[in-house]
Amino acid sequence: MGFRVGCPSVGGMPKPAQPAYPNSYADLRLWFDEQWKCLDYLDWLRWPHGFQCPNCAHQHGWREAHQRWRCAGCGKRISVTAGTIFHGTRTELMVWFSAAWLLVNSKAGLSATQLHRESELGSLQTAWAMLHRFRSVMVQPGRERLRGNVEVDVSYLGGSVPGRGSLGRVLFAVAVEVGADGLGRTHVARIPSAGTAQLATFMLDSIEPGSRVVTHDWSAFPALIRDRYLHLARPTVAPGFATREVLPAVRRVVFQANHWLMGPRQGAVSAEHLPAYVDEWVFRFNRRHSTSRGQLFHALLGYAVAGQPVTYQSLLKTGRTRPAAGVPYPAPRSGSPALPWR
Repeated sequence: MGFRVGCPSVGGMPKPAQPAYPNSYADLRLWFDEQWKCLDYLDWLRWPHGFQCPNCAHQHGWREAHQRWRCAGCGKRISVTAGTIFHGTRTELMVWFSAAWLLVNSKAGLSATQLHRESELGSLQTAWAMLHRFRSVMVQPGRERLRGNVEVDVSYLGGSVPGRGSLGRVLFAVAVEVGADGLGRTHVARIPSAGTAQLATFMLDSIEPGSRVVTHDWSAFPALIRDRYLHLARPTVAPGFATREVLPAVRRVVFQANHWLMGPRQGAVSAEHLPAYVDEWVFRFNRRHSTSRGQLFHALLGYAVAGQPVTYQSLLKTGRTRPAAGVPYPAPRSGSPALPWR
């Protein structure tokens, strides 16, 4: 059905490499038409170098019925979905995979109503929770920091629909790489206030030391971390036009994010859930140059198995649950050619 990367050549001609992800929705339905195939794909993403018990870290085990593992160390039965965002789900993984594909392939964003209709889920609440579980892992803690020339500022996102002021606008810190070819990656994070301590934490988490940080001449720029970066403070030229002219990359990113938030949601995003939607936009923006939508699908499922369980009640209360430790999922391994991803 497929072949793995690095397989032998036939007739002296090397075979082209098979990507580890479907290239179209038709491929998705063909690859993952049974539950066990979905489980095997998650197994391949979660343990690319072989099984490792999440309880005792033992690296040996064997598969039992229903694709569960039995650890040779502690003897416990382990499901590949245990401890991930799929933990305890009663929805078929084939539906989860379809939802992931639709989510990353919808340029304007996928609403719970759309997913409920497309996937014929039992309830709108199920669709809403599935999407928010994916959003909870779209921005990984400990991700690679920005470097080079980086513009930094604070701005409000959301709450831009007339008559919906109660939804509120939320303050975010924004950092954007600026290169000769235009905008690079961006980091966006909610901050309680635009104080020195909050900005210092954001910058240390988001920008590689030694980078050139460009800000306007605002006194709140964190003096405690000036020795970590090359700082260029551009003067404010006129009230109302400062950030637009002084920090054009940040203004462009903020405009695009707010424009995207006005998609199928029509700006109707509460302040509690707004950071989750902003994380989804950042995930899309930083991967806008991907050559295949399958790459986004592959990345999202990789983050999903590296994430933490998210309960429906926690989503209702806080809007999101971010994983405690940011450890990127390992690079996939080569395996059996019996399945396209192996």
